[in-house]
Order: sequence, then structure tokens, then C-alpha cells
Amino acid sequence: MFRKIGRLFVIKTRFEAFVIIYALALGATARGSAYLTEYPGWGGKLLFLAATGAVFMAGAKILDCLKYEQAERKAAETAAAKHHS
Repeated sequence: MFRKIGRLFVIKTRFEAFVIIYALALGATARGSAYLTEYPGWGGKLLFLAATGAVFMAGAKILDCLKYEQAERKAAETAAAKHHS
């Protein structure tokens, strides 16, 4: 039961990754807008940049990990096929 629920939180495709990155970007821009309102001037602009910049870093990490996991899965399938041959 918990394993089935846990699989819902696993990113399997690039499309899923981009949807999550988009959601993170929406939240970051909303938070950045609040920063601009709360802290007018350079402080708010810097906080806005930090919030949106974090999405770029997180998105890159998500895509890198997805690429790594897919390559690892493919290598395991190749090794299993070679072992059974």
C-alpha cells in the first residue's frame, strides 16, 4: 500500500520533471512578487532573484538526476539481458 503511494512521488519522465519545475517557478515568482512588495528597492529585487534562481538550480538538479537514473536503469537492463544470454 505504502509502496503504491510512494510511486506517485517518483519523477519518471522529462515531462513530469518539467511540470514540477513549472510549479516551482510559479511559486517562486509569487514569493518574489511578495518580496518586491514587502522590501521595495534593491533588497526586494535581490530576494526576487534569489527565489527564482533557486528554481533554476533545482530544475537543473532534477533533470540531471533523471538523466542519471534513466542511464542507470538502462545499464541494469543491458547487464540483465547479457547475463540471461
